[in-house]
Amino acid sequence: MDELKRRLRDAAHAHHPDRARILARVAHGMAPAATRTPWIRVAGVTAAVAVVLGAGAYTAAAGLGSDVADRSVSAPRPGRVLADGAVAPHGNRFWAQNNITLTSPRPLTALTIDLRVTQTGGVASTGHWRTLPADDFTVFVREDKDGALHYTWTLKPGRTAPAGRHVFAAQYNHAEGGRDATGDRYTVTATGADGEPTSVRGDFVP
Repeated sequence: MDELKRRLRDAAHAHHPDRARILARVAHGMAPAATRTPWIRVAGVTAAVAVVLGAGAYTAAAGLGSDVADRSVSAPRPGRVLADGAVAPHGNRFWAQNNITLTSPRPLTALTIDLRVTQTGGVASTGHWRTLPADDFTVFVREDKDGALHYTWTLKPGRTAPAGRHVFAAQYNHAEGGRDATGDRYTVTATGADGEPTSVRGDFVP
């Protein structure tokens, strides 16, 4: 019995599983039957399994072909400017505020933000603000023919918006009751110190 245990233990220590083959077989099994052949069609599933299994599994997936390795990496582009729109939670039945949160990993030498508030009844501007210095921006508020409001912030020539997180807010009255902001939109155009332009569009969520 001791001899049998020793042989089993030695065999276990000597065993080195073929991670690449295991990974490939798992991915092949996860794919729909109609797409299991040819083999390259399971590249996307293989990449997903590689991420879950960790760095070692990723190396194994890369062995299946460059297509698999490329699809398993989805890092954001360096220096990308991000924006997010949201309706501030402290509004009431007659008044609301739309916020645009801008996040930039680099200084911006040009920046324009346009926020459109759809006319849903009784919409009228009551003000605006931003976390960056007021003297660095020109601000215009205008009304379209359909009654929609536009708030536009433009960085003045020669000024720079620093890297970081910045908020731009538009305030307005509206008809009594809960206002539907799904028709509101914003556009952000920016240029970094390296001259690379960026454009971001989005909408607002309650």
